[in-house]
Amino acid sequence: MLRIRVTLPKRDSVKYRHLDLLHDALINAWTAVGATIEQVHGESALPWNFAALGKTGHLDKIVHTLIVSTPAPTLTKYLRDFKPKDIHYARASTIEAVDFAEAHITPEDDPIGPQQNALGVILLSPLAIRDNTVAGSKRWHKHLGQFDLSAAINHRLSRLAGRDIKLQVYPDSLYVRWNPDHAVLVPVKEMPNGKKAFVIGMSAPLVLQGSDVDLRFAWYAGLGEKTRNGFGCIGLAEEGVGR
Repeated sequence: MLRIRVTLPKRDSVKYRHLDLLHDALINAWTAVGATIEQVHGESALPWNFAALGKTGHLDKIVHTLIVSTPAPTLTKYLRDFKPKDIHYARASTIEAVDFAEAHITPEDDPIGPQQNALGVILLSPLAIRDNTVAGSKRWHKHLGQFDLSAAINHRLSRLAGRDIKLQVYPDSLYVRWNPDHAVLVPVKEMPNGKKAFVIGMSAPLVLQGSDVDLRFAWYAGLGEKTRNGFGCIGLAEEGVGR
């Protein structure tokens, strides 16, 4: 298991419009150090997760730091070899390009101690949970109180881990009360015909309770769906987002 922080120099940043551009830049970095495309992309890919830290501008989003993590031993050895110069991608169809060649990479410490049974976290990237209450609908949950959050997160994590994950997940009730509209519309891709694909995620502080083994897997794998596409990355609540 490993988690790294890819940080641009102060006052430097990268602009992007669609999240898949950052995803594809990271795919380029994974394959540059030896991972196969099947290991990092597609339905059968190994688990990994990322978040883009920054802000939203008038037209573009601005990122100064990428968090990248994986609980998979195979991908851990590749992540150790990541090089900033390999985190780049350009797309002619939307005239977009990102390049992290000037960034530096630092590994993050494991925040979970022996026999720790709880973790307070914030979402560094929105939590995406599909709403399956309507047959054939590709809808996303917009409110953390509308479904069984623990069941949804455990279902996904158990599938990734290949074993039962048994976490209790609680949103910060005061935050949700004062911020009932905590849904985030994320543009993930622009199609060749100009149409855009969006995912609706949710953002709120959470408390995770469970074994230290399950907490650790959640920390490195991310929560919810589309984690390899930049959703569900968590950070320590007491540290906030940082620069």
